[in-house]
Amino acid sequence: MTKRRISNLQLLISVVGARKCDAKTYALAEEVGFELARRGATVVCGGLGGVMQAACQGAKSAGGRTIGILPGRNYRDANPYVDIPIVTGIGEARNSIVVRTARAVIAIGGEYGTLSEIAFALKFGIPVIGLATWDLARGKKRARIIEARDAKEAVELVMSAIVA
Repeated sequence: MTKRRISNLQLLISVVGARKCDAKTYALAEEVGFELARRGATVVCGGLGGVMQAACQGAKSAGGRTIGILPGRNYRDANPYVDIPIVTGIGEARNSIVVRTARAVIAIGGEYGTLSEIAFALKFGIPVIGLATWDLARGKKRARIIEARDAKEAVELVMSAIVA
């Protein structure tokens, strides 16, 4: 079986999670960003702190690129590791854009904003890889978040999902 070559445009991966997180979650998100960048992916996120900042920081430490889709009206709101801040001025409605921009989503921990991003991704048919995030198995529909044990497995699962 021949593997399809993936262009850089196809390697936009969203990392979603809470704006505030503990040190363990921050380290996990940072490792995810690092592993994504190491494989040539661009990290897309909401551009603020917590999981978003950690993923961007990890990506930058591996020489990668980052895009922050900001809820507010000022590019200065972006965390210091965002290369391309996209100012929307639409608040949390930007969660849909964070998801639509990417080929796949990695959800790490998270609050209700993360849950909305997971829901958008599932609605749009975008693969979701989860690391210690929401469990949706009890919903009306058997929503499918592919669970990963660690950052490396999450990135491997993402890469497999976008090649399939």
